[in-house]
Amino acid sequence: MISSMKIQFGHSFEEIISLENLLLAWPEFLRGKRDRRDVQEFSARLMNNILALHHDLKNQTYQHGGYEHFKVFDPKPRDIHKASVRDRLLHHAIYRQLYPFFDRTFITNSYSCRLDKGTHKAVSNFRRMANKVSRNNTRGFWVLQGDIRKFFASINHQILLKISSQYIPNADIRWLLDKVIKSFSTAPGKGLPLGNLTSQLFVNIYMNVFDQFIKHQLKIKHYIRYADDFVIIHENSDYLKSVLTKIRQFLQQELLLELHPGKVFIQKFSQGVDFLGYVSLPRYIVLRTKTKKRMLKKIRLKKQMLEQTLITEASFNQSLQSYLGVLKHCRGRKIERKVWKITQGRQNPSESLVDN
Repeated sequence: MISSMKIQFGHSFEEIISLENLLLAWPEFLRGKRDRRDVQEFSARLMNNILALHHDLKNQTYQHGGYEHFKVFDPKPRDIHKASVRDRLLHHAIYRQLYPFFDRTFITNSYSCRLDKGTHKAVSNFRRMANKVSRNNTRGFWVLQGDIRKFFASINHQILLKISSQYIPNADIRWLLDKVIKSFSTAPGKGLPLGNLTSQLFVNIYMNVFDQFIKHQLKIKHYIRYADDFVIIHENSDYLKSVLTKIRQFLQQELLLELHPGKVFIQKFSQGVDFLGYVSLPRYIVLRTKTKKRMLKKIRLKKQMLEQTLITEASFNQSLQSYLGVLKHCRGRKIERKVWKITQGRQNPSESLVDN
């Protein structure tokens, strides 16, 4: 594993578990959850519950509870594991202290679960890189795409704790992270729950080792990662093949991760590169076909729910604007016309958000 002097996390254990930090974490946790029964029950005795949590943390008698399991389909089935309100409040308290520190250690081209990042900025940067390497579409190049197999389920607890300990000298903070990380497993000693806010940070800490390997060991210039998806751009396909071999070895040996055998490609950019829901081509970008069909299906469903008064007009319009926002980033005029047709011209198409 890459080893060097790391900058050190400067906050204390007492700052993370303080009443002030727990109280500040509460409204952050509460967003969008006020109507849920478990949240209302916890809120009814808020100060007593926070004081009890603080007491257990201070005395290191805290034990993380279990998880409620359910599935979501967006677009493929995903297993979500939801912790108790008490534990999720702690996750927010940990996150609000650790995220600003660790975010400074991440490379610029890591885009998942970070402030002022996201899929659209990742795709935009990918296209900027493509234009640069192609010299404004005057020469061809190749793209290596990779995807980690069973990403969250494969994160090794001991490796994650070892990586984080390189930055965190405080034994009490390491005890706390150990409690959270080991509260869930998909197999002995591995796996993070998709439902935890801390999981988003932990996987970035884990994969930062890979990012640093790409940038500083392999010295690859044109590289972008979003969660378990990554792309590398280069003029030479043979170079990408040799790089792919080194990447496989590093992931397996250092992080105990495997590339998904059906989701690794080396292809010409001119053939179209499907990355983060958009298909990039030399002179334009379009929405992935599956994404387009799923979007139209959801809009039809929302329209039906509105007509049956199952959702409000404001809720429908909010969803509609969200979908139109996706189309802002691609050639989407035809799709937008279909949206207006479904919604029966609820807004004026001349005020369109898309101009392609």
